[in-house]
Amino acid sequence: MNPTTSGNGDHPLCKFCWVSRHFRLEWRPPRDRLFRGVDVSHYQSILDQICVDIQPHLTAGKVADYIPELAAVPVAQFGMALVDIEGKVYRCGAAEQPFSMQSISKVFTLTLALKGLGRRLWERVGREPSGSAFNSLVHLEYENGKPRNPFINAGALVVTDAVLGLLPQAEATILETVRSLSGNKSLGINQAVATSEENFGFRNASLANFLKSFDRLDNAVDAVLAAYYQHCAIEISAVDLARAGYFLANQGAPLDATDPFISPNRAKYINSLLLTCGTYDSVGDFAYRVGLPGKSGVGGGILAVMPGEFSVCVWSPGLDKSGNSLAGTLALEWLTTRTGISIF
Repeated sequence: MNPTTSGNGDHPLCKFCWVSRHFRLEWRPPRDRLFRGVDVSHYQSILDQICVDIQPHLTAGKVADYIPELAAVPVAQFGMALVDIEGKVYRCGAAEQPFSMQSISKVFTLTLALKGLGRRLWERVGREPSGSAFNSLVHLEYENGKPRNPFINAGALVVTDAVLGLLPQAEATILETVRSLSGNKSLGINQAVATSEENFGFRNASLANFLKSFDRLDNAVDAVLAAYYQHCAIEISAVDLARAGYFLANQGAPLDATDPFISPNRAKYINSLLLTCGTYDSVGDFAYRVGLPGKSGVGGGILAVMPGEFSVCVWSPGLDKSGNSLAGTLALEWLTTRTGISIF
């Protein structure tokens, strides 16, 4: 048997174990080692240098001015946090500054829906890249109201509707899930942002009503929209979001937990969707440049994971034309380039 996959733990870089019947490979690398020639115990120095190098790029993007509360956020800000597979946190810049999760919250609503519905969820929403803007109505009419994927706004509304049907206190449960995964019980919802989105969310209201006309929503349109605006308005820092997303890097097991939050297989499914659908209509460019599964939000955050290695969150509110953090994408590209670590 090949010594690198024998399961005896003798390989110099890795410790392996076989799980009966499923033959799932579990990787627990030691903290101080080389990965593809890079000493990743130096994550902190890499992040510190990125924080210096990114400064000239912070004003190149544009804040999400169609949401008045987000339009007031100063653009020249940057924070980055990385949690390695052993739970050590590395940070730089404004990594402790809370920001609006926006679409990154869709990762957690999708996880809850998958836990409750399993494969039945895919009867209601697809798993394909949309190729159009995150708030587009274009494909819905041609495809009988079934959204292309759970991360565009139409798909996220269907997922939110599914969570409302599964959980009697859905809005509170979504927030509590993020609190639990991050280890920060003080996380909350910025009601000013939620109200701002509700008052100016005409496109989302159109999407929800269009979905309802195709019988894609079980709950009342207003209830779905209210829950959607609430979870998008959760405020969180880069450190806490990197911690919350750690379970996707660790085969479904959260940080500092003995029991998995989801199965390894479902973590794989979510990561695959993050790679193919997580950054709106620029997923190809993001995969090419960054090489990690990731989910962005118009609040300027991006959560990305390297399975078996780390979860990382970057925040900078200036967005590119697709709605992804311009400086954040560049910082993640530098991270994978300078460490040599990506899924490719």
